[in-house]
Amino acid sequence: MPPILVSLHIRLALAAVAVLIAAAPVAAAPEGQVTWGVHTTLVPSYFDPAETTIGTSFMVLYGIHDALVKPLPGKGVAPALAESWTASPDGLVYDFVLRKGARFHNGDPVTADDAKFSFERYRGIHAKTLKERVAAVETPEAGRVRIRLKQPWPDFMTYFGTVTTSAAWVVPRKYVEKVGEDGFKKAPIGAGPYRFVSFSPGIELVLEAFDGYWRKAPAVKRLVMRVIPDPSTRLVALKRGEVDVIFSVIGELADELRRMPGYGLKPVYPSTHWLSFPDQWDAKSPWHDRRVRLAANHAIDRLAIDQVRTGGLSRITGSIVAAASDFYWAPTPYAFEPGRARKLLAEAGYPNGFDAGDYYCDMTSVDAAETVMGFLQAVGIRARLRPLERAAFNKSLADRKLRNLVQIIAGVAGNAATRLESYLASTGTFAAGGSPDLDGLLQEQATERDRVKREAILKTVQQLVHERAMFAPLYDLAFVNGVAPRVEESGLGLIAGYAFSAPYEDVKLKAR
Repeated sequence: MPPILVSLHIRLALAAVAVLIAAAPVAAAPEGQVTWGVHTTLVPSYFDPAETTIGTSFMVLYGIHDALVKPLPGKGVAPALAESWTASPDGLVYDFVLRKGARFHNGDPVTADDAKFSFERYRGIHAKTLKERVAAVETPEAGRVRIRLKQPWPDFMTYFGTVTTSAAWVVPRKYVEKVGEDGFKKAPIGAGPYRFVSFSPGIELVLEAFDGYWRKAPAVKRLVMRVIPDPSTRLVALKRGEVDVIFSVIGELADELRRMPGYGLKPVYPSTHWLSFPDQWDAKSPWHDRRVRLAANHAIDRLAIDQVRTGGLSRITGSIVAAASDFYWAPTPYAFEPGRARKLLAEAGYPNGFDAGDYYCDMTSVDAAETVMGFLQAVGIRARLRPLERAAFNKSLADRKLRNLVQIIAGVAGNAATRLESYLASTGTFAAGGSPDLDGLLQEQATERDRVKREAILKTVQQLVHERAMFAPLYDLAFVNGVAPRVEESGLGLIAGYAFSAPYEDVKLKAR
């Protein structure tokens, strides 16, 4: 071909490429602000994945940080900073391949060393369980993390890859070592879709879109999480346009929100609630007697509590295991029979009831706790309410400092095994005691790789718990939230079983 024609062909090809580039859609820059009215106090420990002790932490983690794997829409465990992972046939080795190009907010690349450092630094809710079962964390290549187990553990990815723990969430090692533990909480740097801007304790947290996020560019420029503990005040703030999404709309407030044109009422099902009897292993306690525990169960009108608190949207359950959990066994919920409750108390030697002492609860559940206490008092079981701020409540529970009566809130992450291991096994993170036969069954299922056999063991445990009336289950809570008209996508309900908005990069405002 003559040189002139070659030159012409090159110019035409370059022109065609230029036209294609010009025609390609350009992602819109993030703009606007979405403000959440948050029902509970935000604390600096929520900014650090190493210290996650309660599910509320993920309200912040999904913004600032990212994980090797995590729940995403449509997937309980999805690739994130790790683009893929594999498990060895013997179940002893897990390999994670890091995503190329992922960066922290300060521009540093996310490395295998960061992931290893983050896992080893993790000291949250299930740190003891993970550290006891993991033999080593290795970095055989720059972009690969290898986790070796001491023995096959069918629930490893459940603990590692869901919001059961935050052990898979990655922080920048160099930055943490430079600023120290306290410095990191004051100015956290992560690899998530939003970077930290400011935090005013007791008031609000402000985040801003990070344009280098691997999954997608956030649609909203600024996120604000404003602490508004009082439910009525949250609803007023929503009406006035001061906030765009409010968490935990309870009782009659939900009915009021339903009547507000253009506003959305969004229930999700993130937690199971029950009443715990931590003194049942003390032979001197009234709760040691099954008849007393059974009386408490028959004294509670769960349907009435649900109707008052969530307008009948919650799911009444007879178990501490969430109904949506894998390996769940469905018992018949205890019937509301106050007459039978009084008879059982009399048979146990308490015809006039007894003083049950303090009744502990998370401060966000005071309304439900007061109602439960009212039903107990009606049959003679008298108690005094002791609400605690959420972080303090869970720490006290883990430290086994709460006695008498304790109202529990537990997220639905994990499965029947993870729930029972935490709250029933004598070595469980939140257990107050234990029974040798149940401990043995839980230890047996923990290494059983045959799913059928494992399911049979776990269902046997749940049956025994129900027969012994070891807890007073209440419901799988309908966590009801409110959304303002200008919000197109609130992020609520995108991740199954998760309480809050996520992923934040999916949140959108309506076009003006």
